[in-house]
Amino acid sequence: MDLVYIKNLRVETIIGIYDWEREVKQVVSMDLEMAADIKMAAQTDNIEYALNYKSISKRIIKFVQEKKFKLIESMAEEVAQIVLIEFSVPWVRLRISKPGALRGSEDVGIIIERGSRS
Repeated sequence: MDLVYIKNLRVETIIGIYDWEREVKQVVSMDLEMAADIKMAAQTDNIEYALNYKSISKRIIKFVQEKKFKLIESMAEEVAQIVLIEFSVPWVRLRISKPGALRGSEDVGIIIERGSRS
């Protein structure tokens, strides 16, 4: 299986458990790796057979901007389900981080995998 990826997709959203976080948009960063069979797209040079990463990123950006989350765990699960279901991706690995959320650290976040790679 091949992988299509999106790296450092940055989106402003309401995320966090503290009162101030419920009022101020913060940036989250996402990396996605998605299983896809790219053979037909490569052979035909036709976008119809490719995993359209632009469509995926636009959908994720819209979703994350419009929804408010307390936990990045909730955000990750919902984003992963969008990718798996709406884009018929069999496996996704998703990293979501909140840059600057922890004093003394550049970044904090989580990584999840959903679906089957085979």
